[in-house]
Amino acid sequence: MEIYAHRGFSGKYPENTMLAFQKAYEVGADGIELDVQMTKDEEIVVIHDERVDRTTNGIGYVKDFLYKQLRLLDAGSWFHDRFARQRIPALMEVLEWVQDLDKEIMINIELKNNAIDYPHLEEKVLKMIGQFQLEKQVILSSFNISSMLKARRLHPVIEIGALFEGVDERAVPSAKLVNAQAIHGDLPFVLSSEGKKAVAQGMKLRVYTVNDAKVASMLRNKEISALMTDFPNEFLAEKCES
Repeated sequence: MEIYAHRGFSGKYPENTMLAFQKAYEVGADGIELDVQMTKDEEIVVIHDERVDRTTNGIGYVKDFLYKQLRLLDAGSWFHDRFARQRIPALMEVLEWVQDLDKEIMINIELKNNAIDYPHLEEKVLKMIGQFQLEKQVILSSFNISSMLKARRLHPVIEIGALFEGVDERAVPSAKLVNAQAIHGDLPFVLSSEGKKAVAQGMKLRVYTVNDAKVASMLRNKEISALMTDFPNEFLAEKCES
C-alpha cells in the first residue's frame, strides 16, 4: 500500500505549499495529492478552497484574483507564524520541482471544478503535464465526472482516479464510463461492497484521508493501492516496520 501526502505534508506544514510538498518528498512519500484552480488571468494555481479566506490573509474567490495578486498573499501564517513567507504555488512551479527531483514521485492533481466551472481547465492542465513529460507520474482526479470524461477524451491513457464521497452505487459505472484506472474514495466506500466491486473489475482503490494508525493497519489487509494522509511520516515509518 503506497502512502500519498494529502495536500503535501499538511499535518505539520501549511497545506498545498511548496514547503509541504518538499517535506512530503523528504520523508519518502510515494505520492503527493494537490488541488488546482484557475485565476482570473487563467493561471493554474494550487489551492483547495474556492475562496482564499481559510488558508491565506486574503478574502475572495480564487477566480477573481489575478495571478500576481494571489502571489502577494501569505499562505502560511494561518498555520503558524514561522511559515509566514509561504505562497500559493502555480502548478507549473510544482511540475518544474517534480521534474528536477532525484527520485520519482507520483502527483495526484485534483481538479477543483465541481463547484465552479473553470473553462478549459482540463486542456491547460494536460498541456502542462505534457510540456514536462510527466504523464507517467500524474494521476488526474475530480468529483466532477463530466470533467474526467473530457480529460479522458483529450488524453486516452493518462491515469484517472474518479473521486467519490460515501458509498455511491454510481461510482463503478461512472469510473468505467471515463475509463478510470482507479477510484478514490473515503473509508466507508473502500470497505463497502461497492469498493470490492471496483477491485473485482480491475480498478485500483485509493482511500482518503486517513490519519488514524489503527485504521491504516486494518487497511493493509485490504486491497487498497494507496492511502492518503496528512501525516505521511507516521505511516511510512509503519510501512518500513511491517
